[in-house]
Amino acid sequence: MAALELRTHGSIRDLGEAAWSALLPADAPPFLEFTWLDALEVSGAVTPERGWTPCFLTLHDEDALVAAAPAYLKSHSDGEFVFDYGWARFAEERLGLAYYPKLVVGVPFTPATGPRLLVAAGRERAPLEEAFARGLAGVVERLGLSGAHVLFPPEPEAAALARAGMLHRFGLQFHWRNQGYASFDEFLSCFDSKRRHQIRRERRALDEQGTRLEIATGAELTPELAEVMFELYVSTIEKFSWGRQYLNRAFFREVCARMPERLHLVIARDQASRRIVAGAFNLLGKRALYGRYWGAREERPFLHFNVCYYRAIEDAIARGLALFEPGAGGEHKLARGFAPTATHSAHLLADPALRAAVADFCRRERRAVEEEVAGAARSPVVRPLAR
Repeated sequence: MAALELRTHGSIRDLGEAAWSALLPADAPPFLEFTWLDALEVSGAVTPERGWTPCFLTLHDEDALVAAAPAYLKSHSDGEFVFDYGWARFAEERLGLAYYPKLVVGVPFTPATGPRLLVAAGRERAPLEEAFARGLAGVVERLGLSGAHVLFPPEPEAAALARAGMLHRFGLQFHWRNQGYASFDEFLSCFDSKRRHQIRRERRALDEQGTRLEIATGAELTPELAEVMFELYVSTIEKFSWGRQYLNRAFFREVCARMPERLHLVIARDQASRRIVAGAFNLLGKRALYGRYWGAREERPFLHFNVCYYRAIEDAIARGLALFEPGAGGEHKLARGFAPTATHSAHLLADPALRAAVADFCRRERRAVEEEVAGAARSPVVRPLAR
C-alpha cells in the first residue's frame, strides 16, 4: 500500500455529495450528513468572516478516497462546546504564543457525539486513524497553526488518536438511555416514588394550563414551522447574556426544505387559540435523538421540561431509539432520568510547553469526570428496569 495522503478542501462541495455519503456509516447522526454540513456553508452560518473557514480533510490511498473528516480553521473558540478559552489565555499571556488560528475537526455549533473520521467500507480503521493523526500534525506545521482539535468523537476514536500521540480530554454531559421501556410510564416506574410523583405533577401542569404538545417531522415540517423555529431560537438567545446567534434564518429554511425527515420538532400550542407558545428543534437519527435548540414566546410552569425532555423521551421510546442526547450542560437533567456521561475530544498542540500544561489539565479533569460518572453508577437516579 502506498503512503496515505491527507488533503484539504475549502468546501464540502469540493468532495461532492456522493463521495461524502458513501463514507457515512448506516447509523450516522444527521449532523454528519452532507446536507446539514452544506447548509451551514450555503446559508452563511460558517464563513471565514465569522471565524469558521471550511477546511475539510480527506485521506487518499493513491487516487482512492478512503476517509474524510469535517474540519474548519478557527479564529476564535466560540461554538465548539469543548472549552479551551483558558488554554488560549495561557498560551498568549504566559507563553507569548498566538493560539489562533487553530484547526477544529467537528461539526459547528453541535456538542453531540459522532464519528469524526469517516472511513470507507472495507477499510481497517486503525491505520487510517494513525495516518490521520500524522496528517493533522502536518497541516498544523504547514499552515502555522497552534494545534488541531478533534471534538466529540466516540471514545474508541479519541483513544486511537491518543495512542497516535494526541491528548485525550474528557468532558461531561447528561444523556438518556433506553433500557427497553415499553412506555413513558414504565420509564417512570424506575424512579423512586418522590421523583415519580414530581415528574407526573410537572406533566399534568400542561393540561391544567391548556397547553398541548405535538411532534412534527418529515412532511409535517412546513415553511411556516421553519420560520417559527428560527424565531424561537432567536428568542432564547435574546433572553440570555451568554447567548450567541450562530445560525440564521436561511439555515433553518435550508434544512427544513432539504432534510425534513431528519428533523424532529416538539411544538407546544395553546389549546384554546392553537397559537404556538414554545418549541424544541431536535435531530432524529436512526438510533438516537439529539436535542439542539429551544425557545418560548411566553413563560409557563414546567414548559421547558415537558417540551425539551419528557415529550422527547416519550417519542424516543415509541420509536425504539436507544439514546437521547439533549445537548450540553444541565445538572437539572439528572433528576429527570439523564445520566452523567463522559464525552471525548483529542488535541494536538504544537508548542511543547503548552502541550505539557494542557496534558496536566486533562489528567485532572479526567479524574473529576470519571468520579462523577462512577458516583452516579453507584447511586443511580433511575434504577434498572424490573421485569
